[in-house]
Amino acid sequence: MMALETSPSGAQPLHDKGLSLLDRSPFMLACRRLPVPYTPIWLMRQAGRYMPEYRELREKIGFLELCKNPELACQVTVSAAERLGVDAAILFADILLVLEPLGFELAFSRGEGPVIANPLRTVDRVSTLRHVDCGTDLGYVLQTVRMARMALPAGLPLIGFSGAPFTLASYMIEGGASRHFTRTKAFMLQEPEAWDGLMVHLSKTVTEYLCAQITNGAQAVQIFDSWVGCLSPGDYRTFVLPHMTRVIAGLPRGVPVIHFGVGTASLLELMAQAGSDVMGLDFHVELDEGWRRVGDVAVQGNLDPAFLFTDRRSLTARIKRILDQAEGRVGHIFNLGHGVLPTTSVDSVLALVEIVHDLSRR
Repeated sequence: MMALETSPSGAQPLHDKGLSLLDRSPFMLACRRLPVPYTPIWLMRQAGRYMPEYRELREKIGFLELCKNPELACQVTVSAAERLGVDAAILFADILLVLEPLGFELAFSRGEGPVIANPLRTVDRVSTLRHVDCGTDLGYVLQTVRMARMALPAGLPLIGFSGAPFTLASYMIEGGASRHFTRTKAFMLQEPEAWDGLMVHLSKTVTEYLCAQITNGAQAVQIFDSWVGCLSPGDYRTFVLPHMTRVIAGLPRGVPVIHFGVGTASLLELMAQAGSDVMGLDFHVELDEGWRRVGDVAVQGNLDPAFLFTDRRSLTARIKRILDQAEGRVGHIFNLGHGVLPTTSVDSVLALVEIVHDLSRR
C-alpha cells in the first residue's frame, strides 16, 4: 500500500508526491484509510433498471447480449458514473458470467432472474468443470474494462468485481436464486471433499478473473458474496472462510479489495478475517457497530435502499445519521446496504450523492 504523510491532526495530507491522479481520488484514499476532502460515494447497481436510458437500451437488447457487447457495456458503465457524479465507476457486467466457460448453460429470464439449465447435482460433476481462460473465455469483459478505463475521466477509479466462490457455487447447485439453499447446504454437508474441490476450483477461477480485470485497468475490485448470509458462523468458518482467504491473498497487493455480503450481520468478524481492505456493510447492521466489529479496515455502506423512496428531509436525516456514526474517521465509503432498487427515482439518487458530498465536506 502506498504511504502518504499526514498532518498531525490527520485532517489533510501534507504532500502526495508519487501518487497518481487516480490514487489521489477520494475513493482510493478512503479505501486506503487516508484523509479525504469529503466522504466518497458510489452505488451497487449504479447502472440499472432505475435509469430510463438503461431501460430503453434493454428494450433493444437482452441482458447477456448487453454484457457481451463491450461498446455498450462501456457506455452503460461510464454514462451512469458521470450522470450521477459519484466517486467511482463500477464495471457493468454480472457475477454469473464466469459460469458459462465453466460449463453451465446460463440464461436470464425477464422477471425470473438467472436460470441455469444444467445445474451441478452430482459429485462427479465437480471433476468435469472446465478451466477458465479469462483472456479468451471472458475477453469481452476485459475489453469492457479497457474501454471504460480509457473513456472515464482520468481521476475517476473503475471498480471491477466477481461473485465469491460460495455464491457462485450456490447458483451452480440450485440452478438459480433460492430462498433456503437446501441443495447447496446438503451438498456442502454430505460431500465435504467434493465441496472443497468445488470451492478450490472456483477460488482459483475468481482469483484469476479479478487479477485479469486489474491488469486491464480496474483500480479496485469488489467480491460479492450475495448469498453467504444463509450460513451459520460455524459453517462459514469451515466451508467458506479458507477459500475467501485464498482468493484475497492471491490478488495484487496495493489494489483495494472490497468484501460484501447480504444478511451477514452474524458473520462480520469472520468475513473480516479473510483479509480485505474494505468491508461492505449491508443495512441490517448499524455502521458504527459494524465498523467496531470488523476492526481496523475501511468500511463501505450502508443506507437502506428503501430510504431513496422518502422525501429529501427524511433522506437527509438518515444520511446524516450514517455519517455521524462514521464520526469523520478515515476509511468510510458511502454506499447503499444493497443495490439500487429498480423503481427508484433517478432524482433521489442524484439527491443522495449531493447530500453525502455536502454533509461530509471537511
